[in-house]
This record gives sequence, structure tokens and C-alpha cells, in this order.
Amino acid sequence: MATTTAVTETLLEAQGLSAGYGKMAVVRDLDLRVDAGEVVALIGANGAGKTTTLLTLAGELAPLAGEVRFRGERTRAPMHVRCRNGLGFVTEERSVIMELSVADNLKLARVAPEDAVELFPALERIMGRNAGLCSGGEQQMLSLARALGRHPTLLLADELSLGLAPIIVTHLLQVVRDAATTRGIGVLLVEQHVRQALQVADRVYVMERGRILLSGTSSEVVGQLDKIEAAYLAESL
Repeated sequence: MATTTAVTETLLEAQGLSAGYGKMAVVRDLDLRVDAGEVVALIGANGAGKTTTLLTLAGELAPLAGEVRFRGERTRAPMHVRCRNGLGFVTEERSVIMELSVADNLKLARVAPEDAVELFPALERIMGRNAGLCSGGEQQMLSLARALGRHPTLLLADELSLGLAPIIVTHLLQVVRDAATTRGIGVLLVEQHVRQALQVADRVYVMERGRILLSGTSSEVVGQLDKIEAAYLAESL
């Protein structure tokens, strides 16, 4: 009897990507891919080019060279078009409107409160609270709920853990991992808590000065983590 091998869909691919601001390239000749159902971590020291990479992959910045493919199709569409087509993006600045209540933030994002609570039960008791009065952890739960509640195909997340306690970071990263595993979402995660990111990631890209220095599975990168930290990640850990 012949066996059938499942083919995993590549949701996002960058080939020879250079990106930056004006004519100045911050990211150079970058190759990267994210498949359905996997979490990919992009790590590196501050200033390595991680956020510039995400902004270019999301369509906020136009590539200086190379190309971005979304679900197999080359794209130069702006971010709002990519979001309509299945992209979710959580920026390093929490994606909430501080003057609105938690419930109204969800309503504006067209996310049902029950879907948000399923992801983060702690949101249920603060639905009437203004987002600006929520803790940093609650704001980030809301940001992630707004993104995942729209059922994206692909999620880009920039520094979910910024300024948060480790226990909150663990919870946020686990929700991201579960979304990839159970829903088949592809996730590209920029994360300063490198060791925690490696616990949920399938594959890892390590950036240095705008280029990919190292890539591999999480287990492969863990084996070189001490060397990576000593070389250029110490200030980020």
C-alpha cells in the first residue's frame, strides 16, 4: 500500500530580503520561512534588525531588495491588506486603545468577548475596565487576544514579554504555542526572553547586525546558546 506524506504549507517566506529606512539597509540578504502550525523564533541583540524584519514582512516597510511571499504568492501589499488576508501583528508597543474599555477594544477588533476569555480567562473580570488602567500583563493579554481572536493564518509578534514578569511571559508564550498546535497558525516570534522562547519554538533564526548568523531547530540552537549569549546576547537576557 502506498503511503501519503502530508505536505506542510509555507505561509511566509523571505528570499534575499534587504530592508531599512530610506536607502539605508538595516537588514541584508535575509532568507526566512514560517510554515503552518509552527512557531519560529527570531532572536538577537538589540539593534540586530529584528523589528525592521517584522515590519517589512508585515508590509509596513517596503523591501529594498529581495521578496516576501505570503502563502506562496509574492506580495508588496501594505499591512492593512495583508491583515485582511490573514495576517495578525502584535507590535512591541501594546496594541490596545488605552481610552477604551477592554470590551470596546475587543469590539473594535471584531473579536467576540467569549473568544478572548477562552484564550485568557483573566480578561473576563475586567471587561468594563479602561485598558489604560489595566496592568501591563493584562494589556498584553488583550493585545494578543485581539490578534488571535480574528483567527489569523499567520501571526507576527514583537517582544510580547517586554516589561512583564516571567510568569506572565510563560503564559503568553504558551497561548501562542497552543494556537500554532491546535489551529495550525504559523507564528514568527521576536522575543527577548530567549530561553523561554526556545521552549515553545520549533525553529530559530539568530540575527546579528542585520544578517542571519545561525538557524536551526530549537534543540540545535540550545546546544550553542552559551556561545551565543557570550558573543552578543548577554544584554538581552
